[in-house]
Amino acid sequence: MDKKLLIDKPSDMTSFGVVARVRRVLSKEYGKKVKVGHTGTLDPFATGLMILVTGKMCKKAQDFSKLDKVYQAEFTLGQESSTGDPEGEIRKISEIKPDYETVENTLKKFIGVIKQRPPIFSAIKINGKRAYKLARDGQEVEIPEREITIYSIDIIKYSYPKLEIKVHVSSGTYIRSLAVDLGKDLKTGAYCSSLRRLTVGDDSVENAVTLSDLGIDS
Repeated sequence: MDKKLLIDKPSDMTSFGVVARVRRVLSKEYGKKVKVGHTGTLDPFATGLMILVTGKMCKKAQDFSKLDKVYQAEFTLGQESSTGDPEGEIRKISEIKPDYETVENTLKKFIGVIKQRPPIFSAIKINGKRAYKLARDGQEVEIPEREITIYSIDIIKYSYPKLEIKVHVSSGTYIRSLAVDLGKDLKTGAYCSSLRRLTVGDDSVENAVTLSDLGIDS
């Protein structure tokens, strides 16, 4: 009951939904309620590695949340989303079509230790309340910038308006914010249209199990 679980999260499911389903299955298996926690959320639209901890391992959740991460992401240029992802209100704002070299050089500006402002539609707490709940209630949300590190950004494929990248980042980095900031610098607008977490520290999604592997209907 005291272990680390590597889960390949499906899209269109919250991280808390994953935790609840796994808790239900394990509690049934052991015949009593099993404590299950996560070590870092993924947005509902995102897929990939989630590390869950059970029982006494829950005390070590923070250790995993501080680890570096690698993502594969697709950015859509020429448009903006109110949430920085496919779930928001999307509007076209530009006909500018930057070439590969321009995109590559602009991405390089984000590599290193930089300041980043997390999206208002995030799970960050402001005065004890989740930022996304305040934003959905129409309240003005101001989240301060934070210092993060982007170790590398590699372009996998670029065919306007789609840009596919692989990015290695420190804990606390928001890929949605990277997409928005890139769009601003390119003057095209951009949002993160798909996101998959590949690694957390030394753990890889290749070694993860799906919910269906656990007999869970997603």
